[in-house]
Amino acid sequence: MVDSDESTSRARRVQRASVRRAALGSAIAMFAVACGLVSRDEVARVTSPDARIEAILIETNGGATTPFGYEIWLREKDHESRERVATLYGAVRNESAAGVNLRWMDDTQLVVEYQEARTEALDKPSVTIGGRDVHVALKPHVSDPTAPAGGMLSNLERAKQ
Repeated sequence: MVDSDESTSRARRVQRASVRRAALGSAIAMFAVACGLVSRDEVARVTSPDARIEAILIETNGGATTPFGYEIWLREKDHESRERVATLYGAVRNESAAGVNLRWMDDTQLVVEYQEARTEALDKPSVTIGGRDVHVALKPHVSDPTAPAGGMLSNLERAKQ
């Protein structure tokens, strides 16, 4: 019984440490953005199958020594108001490509796919947008071998040239 109690206690300590790291990472990122130390650029916009809701992906960049951050926002198409539903820090799509992929499973279910992330937070797993409930899920361990190396913004800029 002692081994079981020790394992449970150890698992709880690891879980609390993980939550603290995620909270600290989010707090640092928000502070850096508020101070203008981090760029914030829209790198993807994916419309739901019924064309009523948009998922917007923002890439944050604190400079060469920090990983990219990602914010996922939802809004009713052609409306300004939006809701942040998830954040990820240090997310990658494959061994050399930073970022996440947004995939609508149907009109009300959005999945955020990525291989791994340093921290991840599903701020709002369910949110009402345009009078309908939209459900959001994070899906790690999904590799995208077609994603180009580097950050998502730099790839968009390279594609324009």
